[in-house]
Amino acid sequence: MRFEGKTGIVTGAARGIGEAIVRRLTSEGARVLIADIDEGAAQATADAIGAGALAHRLDVTDPASWEAAVERATSDWGRLDILVNNAGIAGRSAPATELSVEEWRQVIELDLTGVFLGCRAVLPTMTGAGYGRIVNIASIAGKEGNPNAVPYSAAKAGVIGLTKAIAKEVATKGVLVNSVAPAVVETPILAQVSAEHIAYMTSRIPMGRVGQPHEVAALVAFLCSDDLSFSTGAVYDISGGRATY
Repeated sequence: MRFEGKTGIVTGAARGIGEAIVRRLTSEGARVLIADIDEGAAQATADAIGAGALAHRLDVTDPASWEAAVERATSDWGRLDILVNNAGIAGRSAPATELSVEEWRQVIELDLTGVFLGCRAVLPTMTGAGYGRIVNIASIAGKEGNPNAVPYSAAKAGVIGLTKAIAKEVATKGVLVNSVAPAVVETPILAQVSAEHIAYMTSRIPMGRVGQPHEVAALVAFLCSDDLSFSTGAVYDISGGRATY
């Protein structure tokens, strides 16, 4: 029960990787806000998980929505120890020349600006308490750049840079900030991606398969725990061997 007495917010947690993370954290004693734009799905997931899970509607692109989420966690539980910035979208699979500015902005706003707003919202509470764990879900696409996924690749590269910069700002304040870079993982977000693009991503994985949400959740749980004490600003790959640096 590594997380007994600890509390957290996981975004995009109604399904997929986010749901798996909430299940892992609550199974080890945490109380977690399932923060998702789809409040109905968040409530269904909270009901399915039971003890420790609490549904909350969150629009990660809205600063006021973030303030409300932090206020709910701290007012209900008296503390906030963990933030996992997981919410995001893949965007349409298409060459850059075929994408509209609106499509670019939508992905950047959700996948990068949403992470910035989340970190900004929780850091005063965490630094004030002298303790915190932030994990930002990036992607191998942010390291290597996937063709036909320019906004997503750029946003995830931004998440990696943001993680490193914020980690240095709070390195002496008890708050550790790290990121995770999965290769393709079997989640509902794949419905947004073309079969051709999925085949391309899978072909790059030496283990010859996609990842599973529970595998990512296991790594995230370690990064949220007190087992982690001397790592911040790092990028942890979970890619079936695809990443080589």
